[in-house]
Amino acid sequence: MRTSEKGLQIIREFESLRLEAYLCPAGVWTIGYGHTDGVKKGDKITEYMAEEYLKMDARNCERALAKYIIPKINQNQFDALVSFTFNIGTGYKFQQSTLLKKVNANPMDESIAYEFSRWKHDKNGVELAGLVRRRKMEADLYFSKD
Repeated sequence: MRTSEKGLQIIREFESLRLEAYLCPAGVWTIGYGHTDGVKKGDKITEYMAEEYLKMDARNCERALAKYIIPKINQNQFDALVSFTFNIGTGYKFQQSTLLKKVNANPMDESIAYEFSRWKHDKNGVELAGLVRRRKMEADLYFSKD
């Protein structure tokens, strides 16, 4: 399965486009729409490259979901989970998350919405309004019927 435009749009909205490298709140050099691989201070890119990085990073999330999601899920569920993993990563935190366990147990379990909402803090435990909005948007997409 591939990320649809709906999923990419959520990522674009919350990651924001930055054509010059910057230090994100986690202290990692970042560029484009949240791209971090190989980014260093002083890097600059075009909007075209930002889109290419976005698609490449989304494909990494897609591969992880293919590996860790057991049941068949629909496109909206997939897109919501791509946005989620794009933000938190596909490593240990995601692999051990209750959200993943609940999706694998029953992808229609309504408590999955709550599991999205739990991921709203920065590395210092501070609740971020942007993450609250993002998680609500992801959960709404996950459970949307269209």
